[in-house]
Amino acid sequence: MESRTSLESRTIITDLVLPSETNPIGNMFGGELLARMDRAAGIAARRHSRRVVVTASVNHVAFNKMIPLGSVVTVEAKVSRAFKSSMEVFMDVWIEDRESGMRSKANEAIYTFVAVDEMGSPVPIPPLKPETELEKERYEAALRRRQLSLVLAKKMDPKDATELKALFQ
Repeated sequence: MESRTSLESRTIITDLVLPSETNPIGNMFGGELLARMDRAAGIAARRHSRRVVVTASVNHVAFNKMIPLGSVVTVEAKVSRAFKSSMEVFMDVWIEDRESGMRSKANEAIYTFVAVDEMGSPVPIPPLKPETELEKERYEAALRRRQLSLVLAKKMDPKDATELKALFQ
């Protein structure tokens, strides 16, 4: 199977925050942002695998900045690492300043998706070939995050988590 790049999976969704999507103090609901991120990540995973994909987990979400009513929000998703049938998708969330048009990073998230066949069984996917320095950093870190997740779920013996152990030696 020929490898693919993060750029091939890149998905950008830009939308406006509407009144029905905000809490009583005028900021976007976290759940609304999570749904937007899930859609963007799902498209990125589908582009990489060229298969039907399902969300396996929401590994990390950081709500670093409030997103006010009327904001232009952009979710940028890219596959950061592919394993056998699963892939990690890293997302950056940007908001635009109303007056200057400058973008600033508001949030980030990491989701895991699994490619499946018509019966819902996992299927193999192509490997990922990181190109930029940021892609390489995220690619390397993805293996550590995966091992930690497997150890915590008791699906991997901690002594087999070589990438994690290397952090503490």
